[in-house]
Amino acid sequence: MNSAANELNTLDQEKQLAARAAVQLVESGNIVGLGSGSTATYAIRFLAERVREGLKIVGIPTSQKTKQLAEQLGIPLATLEKQPQIDIDIDGADEIDPQLNLIKGGGGALLREKVVASASRRFLVIAESTKQVAHLGKFPLPVEVIPFAESVNQTRIEALGAQVSLRRYPYGNPYTTDEGHHILDCNFGEIADPASLAQKLRSIPGVVEHGLFIGMAEMAFVGKDGRVIQVRRGSKS
Repeated sequence: MNSAANELNTLDQEKQLAARAAVQLVESGNIVGLGSGSTATYAIRFLAERVREGLKIVGIPTSQKTKQLAEQLGIPLATLEKQPQIDIDIDGADEIDPQLNLIKGGGGALLREKVVASASRRFLVIAESTKQVAHLGKFPLPVEVIPFAESVNQTRIEALGAQVSLRRYPYGNPYTTDEGHHILDCNFGEIADPASLAQKLRSIPGVVEHGLFIGMAEMAFVGKDGRVIQVRRGSKS
């Protein structure tokens, strides 16, 4: 019990270290993508601290939960319609490989997260040390689908070699995204060629988006052993 609690506390500290480091790169006047999930929540809270100290930013939230939190903390918000060009996006990840390819979507916000990341000049990833992996795939890959195509999409993804399950709420109903879609959690095991798999998933009618973020992140901030490791795309570190 104590060991598990200590591990959770350590991971929480790593999340905070990574989030605080990334937030320091935000400058006054920036349009900022606000990620979703537990690590991104720390970034939002640290940004709010800087806003109270005088930082002038406008946030673009990636989920309804993020929007509600940012509003509660006093961060000014806008929409992509009003601010289509984002300066810097800070978000978490479920897995990060050495090339900074990611699996995202464990929290269910992958579609909006990818839209915001794609509209950003800089996309920064923040995570605790357990999220760094040699190869993507231990974490099930979320695939967002329209409910109408759910069963046929499951069959087609299983034909690609995955074990597929429909994400559900604890009370049994299918999980529904902010856009009204469902999520298939797809266990491929080690993904040898993430870019190829991304293309195959993209070609399936009814698949709205998948959680593979290929070549999008500029830098990762990873909390580890009381410090922050910075990994840039293309670096060997």
